Amino acid sequence: MIRFLKALVLLPVAILIVLLAVANRDPVTLSLDPFSREAPEIAAQLPLFAIIFAAVMVGVVIGGTATWLAQGKHRRARRQFRREVTQLRSETERLRTQSRPSSSLPSLPSSQTPTF
Repeated sequence: MIRFLKALVLLPVAILIVLLAVANRDPVTLSLDPFSREAPEIAAQLPLFAIIFAAVMVGVVIGGTATWLAQGKHRRARRQFRREVTQLRSETERLRTQSRPSSSLPSLPSSQTPTF
C-alpha cells in the first residue's frame, strides 16, 4: 500500500521534472560577474533546466545540513536517555537478584483455618 502511495506521488513529480527539462533545453548564459553585464569575467552557457536542477540540489543539501545541525540537541538528548535506560535496567536487574528470597530467612507461617 505504501509503495502504491509513493508511486502515486512520485510519478507525477517525475513527469513534471522531465517536462521541465524538455521544455527548457535552450542554453542560457549564467553570469557570476555582477559588475559587467556585457562581457562577464565568469560566465557559462548551460541549459536552463541544468541551472534549475543544480539550484534545487544545492537548496536540498543546504536545507538538509541546516536541519541536521538544528536537530543535534535532540540526538544528544536521545543518546543520554538511552544511557539512562540502560543504567536503570541494569540497576533493576541487580535489585531483583538481591531481593530474591533466601532459604536462610524465616518464612511466614502457613495459613491454616482454625478448627473449633
